[in-house]
Amino acid sequence: MTEIAFHFNAPDKLAYACRLLRKAVAGGARAVVSGPDDMLARLDQQLWTFSALDFVPHCMLGSSPDRVLAASPVVLAVDVLQAPALPVLVNLADLVPAGFERFERLIEVVSNDEEDRALARGRWKHYVARGYTIVRHDLELKE
Repeated sequence: MTEIAFHFNAPDKLAYACRLLRKAVAGGARAVVSGPDDMLARLDQQLWTFSALDFVPHCMLGSSPDRVLAASPVVLAVDVLQAPALPVLVNLADLVPAGFERFERLIEVVSNDEEDRALARGRWKHYVARGYTIVRHDLELKE
């Protein structure tokens, strides 16, 4: 069964995703990031620029050759069902990603924006109703 964690109270969802992905890749993990096209385009840009000393290798599903996709530890994908089933799925979208069950771990990143929090509550209820245990990570307590 997929392990599900909610990382909530992120002051900047994309900046947090960059740090999370940097840490995951440094630890040898591979991940798919799901979200709307415009958000993934901004994340793509931030992954290139968020740190002068770090680079998180990544590619966009559908716009990269197969060899680049196979070698990339981070794949940005609007359609999770078309993405490779890597060990980790990071969800930046408003909805439960279709096919999340194919992944070992799902990380939901939730900002402190009230609308984002309300949508996250709906996803939380969806997972709990299906028997998933959820791990909570309150980012406000870690700063």
